[in-house]
Amino acid sequence: MANPAKLRDAIDRGRTGDKVRAGDPALAPLGTDEEAAGTPPPPTAVDAALREETARPRHAPEPRIGGAWVLFAVIAFLAAGILAWPWFAS
Repeated sequence: MANPAKLRDAIDRGRTGDKVRAGDPALAPLGTDEEAAGTPPPPTAVDAALREETARPRHAPEPRIGGAWVLFAVIAFLAAGILAWPWFAS
């Protein structure tokens, strides 16, 4: 039987295809609002949500090096060249 923590774990592991595999430090974890209101979700609803979200095996893409890192490398290379220019010019 599933509980909201298992559903959240499936989402965090990327099994639902919603996001990359990473922990999500939520201020209010999944199911907290219902629990605080005194109306926790019935286990059958959580089971249905877990089955539906993970029915088709979807995997989030692995994180890749992004354009920002390439830009950072180019800027660092240019800065090193500018700083080294006086040394080579003399």
